Amino acid sequence: MSSIFLYSIAAAAILIYLPYLLVAYARFQIGYEALVAPRAQFDKLPPYAQRAAWAHQNSLEAFMLFASAALMAYVTGVNSSTATIAVLAFVVARFLYSIFYILNIPLLRSLMFAVGSVSYATLFILSIIQANS
Repeated sequence: MSSIFLYSIAAAAILIYLPYLLVAYARFQIGYEALVAPRAQFDKLPPYAQRAAWAHQNSLEAFMLFASAALMAYVTGVNSSTATIAVLAFVVARFLYSIFYILNIPLLRSLMFAVGSVSYATLFILSIIQANS
């Protein structure tokens, strides 16, 4: 059971970079100029690639909280179906978050952000309860 926390951290780490594949593709389309000054070329990227870059950045921020919560659950020995659902929900929500961000569907993107936030908050709470018992 506890290995699911570690696997979910690995999966979430991989998900950080999936949106960036679209950014890399768009930069390749721009050509050598994008390699010389990639940050300066951001405004020249197509809108989907700009959104993909933002999804990538947000995924980095969300990962820190999730990894902390999942590691807390792992270390404190949380062993419940609620925790399993929370880690799976986070990984799925973050995958969908990036898709909805890139496709410019703000309502669904925000919903996936909320699901992810509730997921790691649940892990924090379960870890604190476990540590105090």
